[in-house]
Amino acid sequence: MKRRNLVIIGGGPAGLVIASVAAQLGLKVTLIEKSDKLGGDCLHTGCVPSKTLIQAAKVAALMRRGAEFGLDAFEPQVDLGRVNDHVQSVIDRIQKHDDPERFRGYGCEVLFGKAEFVDAHRVRVNDEVVRGRRIVIATGSRPFIPPIAGLEEAGFATNENLFSLRELPGRLVVLGGGPIGVEMAQAFARLGSQVTLVERLPHLLPQEDPELADALRDLLIAEGIRIHTDTSAERVRVSNDTRVLECSGDLNLEADQLLVAVGRRPSLEGLNLEAAGVEYDRRGIGVDSRMRTSKKHIFACGDVCGPYPFTHMAEYQAGIVISNAVFRFPKQADYSVVPWVTYTDPELARVGLTAKQAADKGLDPVVLRFPFKDIDRAIAEVEPHGFVKLVTHKKKILGASILGPHAGELLHEVVLAMKTGASIGDISTTIHAYPTLAQVHRRTVNTFYGTKLFSPATRRLVRWINRLIP
Repeated sequence: MKRRNLVIIGGGPAGLVIASVAAQLGLKVTLIEKSDKLGGDCLHTGCVPSKTLIQAAKVAALMRRGAEFGLDAFEPQVDLGRVNDHVQSVIDRIQKHDDPERFRGYGCEVLFGKAEFVDAHRVRVNDEVVRGRRIVIATGSRPFIPPIAGLEEAGFATNENLFSLRELPGRLVVLGGGPIGVEMAQAFARLGSQVTLVERLPHLLPQEDPELADALRDLLIAEGIRIHTDTSAERVRVSNDTRVLECSGDLNLEADQLLVAVGRRPSLEGLNLEAAGVEYDRRGIGVDSRMRTSKKHIFACGDVCGPYPFTHMAEYQAGIVISNAVFRFPKQADYSVVPWVTYTDPELARVGLTAKQAADKGLDPVVLRFPFKDIDRAIAEVEPHGFVKLVTHKKKILGASILGPHAGELLHEVVLAMKTGASIGDISTTIHAYPTLAQVHRRTVNTFYGTKLFSPATRRLVRWINRLIP
């Protein structure tokens, strides 16, 4: 039986970061991945393929919008098979960074197969048992399939097989108005499908500020997407080779393809966590602020433990595990400033508190807004949609939501300001290059100072100064 300093279960972003660092520092490391490739959901069925498809769909949309730029507009000929071939080529290019031989070159043993705990220190993979002084569980998550009558029999797609489709569905019904559902609804609509989205809650993207989520909904509707909120899917039946989704309110939707995107669940099947004494529930593995499970030598990070299902969070938590498990330095996770982005067009980016959340904490927030229609770069690029909404208190930023072009890139100035404690005054006095979209930050915070600058008191002060000083 092999004895290792560190056994890592899961070859996604978190597991790869930990394996790379620990092996290069000279520890004996075994990395176990159940599929036949490293990279995890993010690379193969999540972030990378979805953003590649989204970009292809945006190009298709721009072809139709040529007249807005003084060019000829035309309808693109979309072959979904070719588009998904392009998606796969991008995956393959990035996959080279996750080549098992690269990690073996660091001294990390890479095993492919299903991992199962024998006890708190031993893990079985294939017919081999590996003993780990410390163990990391980073097995990620999988799509949640709701218990809708007839769904399994009718057949459906999830993010796990969506990017292998060869034929563009004429009518696509998307179940779920979260990030995956909204992103894919817009992408397929732009590629040429007739798309209908069903969400059981009152707003799309229920984790977002409702004001911005509703503004995005209106833009999606303007693109031709049919959206039904406050609507529950109740049953699926097949009639003449057509799927019919029966919903609340006597709504029946016909579809050539159903996309299920109603959430995700931690991947815990087959791990036999009971044998290891690791506590978990339907939300995932319980961890403390140092990413330790109920067994302190066993760590967990990423989607399998939450609280945020993002690749960048998995990588951040991997750093916490490295500090605690490799360097033995007791570092704790800090979730006070966590950014995330929904990659629609325009993008919707968020960090920190909404105005309601701030008020619920007993604060009296000052909310600052500024629209992209008044930003010269957005006008020049014919992308004048959306706005910035800053939630502030005593000139400090508590949170921000941005609906607009490249919102995910723009968000990070706010993230850095929050992380370092910079005030809105620091943003106001920082020189922003012209013409850039980033000017929106300065224009937003200056709405706070503009009210004071042009107040009657300031006007009287200026008149007084100019009388006294020649």
